[in-house]
Amino acid sequence: MRPKLRSLTWSVHVALISSLACGPAFAQALVQDGDSGKDDALPVVTVSALALGEDPDTIAVPYSIVDRDTLLKNGQGTIGDALNGLPGVHSDSFGGGASRPVIRGQTAPRTKVLSDGASILDASDISPDHATTVDPLLAQRVEVLRGPATLLYGNGAVGGVVNILDNKIPSAMPEGGIDASLAVRGNSVANERAAAVDLTAQLGSQLAFHLEHSTRDADDYKAPGWEDPRVAGTAAASSNSSVGLSWITPNGHVGIAYSYRNDDYGLPGHNHEYEGCHPHGSALHCGDHEGGGDDGHDHDHEHGDEPPPTIDLVSKRVDVRGEYRDPFAGASRIRFRMSDTDYRHREIEDGETATTFINRGQEGRVEIEHVPLGNWTGVIGLQHSDTTFSAEGEESFMPKVDTRSTGLFLVEHYQLNDAWHFEAGARHEWLEHKPVDDPRARTAFDDTATSFSGAAIWEFTPGYALTLSAARSERLPHAQELYARGIHLATNTYECGLLPSALTCGGAANDASIKTETSRNVELSLRKTAGDLTFSVGAFHNDVDHYIYARTLDQYEDFRLIKYTQNDAEFIGLEAEATYQFTGNFSATLFGDSVRAKFTDGSGNLPRIPAMRVGTRLNGSWNAFGAELEAYHVAKQDDIADFETVSPAYDMVNLTLSYALGESGNSSVYLRGSNLLDEKVWNHTSFLASVVPMPGRSISAGFRVGF
Repeated sequence: MRPKLRSLTWSVHVALISSLACGPAFAQALVQDGDSGKDDALPVVTVSALALGEDPDTIAVPYSIVDRDTLLKNGQGTIGDALNGLPGVHSDSFGGGASRPVIRGQTAPRTKVLSDGASILDASDISPDHATTVDPLLAQRVEVLRGPATLLYGNGAVGGVVNILDNKIPSAMPEGGIDASLAVRGNSVANERAAAVDLTAQLGSQLAFHLEHSTRDADDYKAPGWEDPRVAGTAAASSNSSVGLSWITPNGHVGIAYSYRNDDYGLPGHNHEYEGCHPHGSALHCGDHEGGGDDGHDHDHEHGDEPPPTIDLVSKRVDVRGEYRDPFAGASRIRFRMSDTDYRHREIEDGETATTFINRGQEGRVEIEHVPLGNWTGVIGLQHSDTTFSAEGEESFMPKVDTRSTGLFLVEHYQLNDAWHFEAGARHEWLEHKPVDDPRARTAFDDTATSFSGAAIWEFTPGYALTLSAARSERLPHAQELYARGIHLATNTYECGLLPSALTCGGAANDASIKTETSRNVELSLRKTAGDLTFSVGAFHNDVDHYIYARTLDQYEDFRLIKYTQNDAEFIGLEAEATYQFTGNFSATLFGDSVRAKFTDGSGNLPRIPAMRVGTRLNGSWNAFGAELEAYHVAKQDDIADFETVSPAYDMVNLTLSYALGESGNSSVYLRGSNLLDEKVWNHTSFLASVVPMPGRSISAGFRVGF
């Protein structure tokens, strides 16, 4: 499978659009640079996705940062798999071409993936087999936010936010007039060949040009104990290109970029035996109406050995970004983002297009940071998006839907004294889903949601901070949760949406009035940011009223009839990480996370919740050489939903060796061994948890050279 070049078409829809709370903030860098000297504190870097706070100890939301070299060395082609292993972060992998981040047990649409603060507007929030259209190879760094403050990116971001930062619209002139890099990577488990190149050049006194391209081609990967040499349907290929231009002044910048992405990847685990299944009220019928056994199910269906289907994906996107300092009286900064996305992918079976998914949309935001008012600093903003999603073909389980969302938000930070800081935020959102030319004449949905968050940070002694944060977040249903009706083979389900109708799907007894999903999140964390020992430990409790989930009404073999339903649920979790710097060249880290999710009425557990994970990491350096040994244990997951199977425990061991080239620090080579014990891993957070194993032992190598 190789991506095919297609003609590039330009389309820009400019709408006044708007924003999110993300003023400048500062956080600890998570990357160890092998410096031979001991510092009292780790270096600080700007975290663009956080709202406010110039001191790491004043940040009220848990966060992680992954830099570009770490993303390269992780050897993962998808953003979910690349971030798997951060505190509280897992992946709902779907073969080699698609994976979404799972944060504190929740994934899309409750976890949002952003491109420099803007929604990516693909179809990954519809299904786990749909790729998230960001490339780790082209990312400058990735910011992961967890907890209450993420509501500022939308009332639905109760799980967390992943913000991928790039340089396709330069915000500063390159040093020396030109900046470029080349990265190359390969691995043994899937015969991967991947490369990325980027170039930023100064054109005149105020104009900067950027060009970047990446390509990746991987075969079906190998897994231990698998009956075939390779796992069919796990091959993946992609090609990404972007060109941008930016006008840069001493007070800020404004720029535009065009991006083109093409993916071609397999879909393992698809089972077409159940294509004829359909509901009779709340019962599932598979086969013709004259068959069926005593259980009401027809067992006469055919098994085939067709090759796995593939996805051919194309995304065309235009971004406009700008930021200016001191734009007018009373404002210290203004930032705006606008984007237009033309996305579509075809699911191909036996060489023919079976289903086509299309998402066409625009989004924008503007945010204004006001000048300090006494001890108060803050940001006010407006965000708007307008998208049209449609599915055509065999798996068109949703109608064409126009969705419009507008959000108004405010976040304020108050510094009482050197020891006490407070933060408060609010967001009000207007949401409308409107079916277009729907043969079932399903009604439009129009509602509002309001969310609040607050935090108190106590620096009770230098280098230590205790934070208590709380939020009350309202979430409105996704279009899929409202209008789904039809076969969805990626999840092996026949889906029925929340919306009641005369021809109800799932039986009239399962219809109920739609209520606003409301979560109350409380989190307590303790951080130490200075000295030889640094750590962060936090516990959270998320109590959710009217949680929207896929309730199983009937099941035949591995195929289920599901009805989106509401029930009260709770998530309780713990995340911890501690590092001791023994010398300037050697450190050890202990880390772990756990989350428990269940319905509060005692009716069972939520599905696809990751098991407890605990491990250690040893980092060492000597001159230009660096090494990292990582070992962790993932426990057996037996707190399962009634339709799930238990996922066995496993141990993961990874080793990375690196060598820095030159004194600039922007060039290096590395060698990495992943899953060195060749463990057979079943990823419980994946819809393929008991069907498709994860990759086995792999040796990868690569380099990055900066110019």
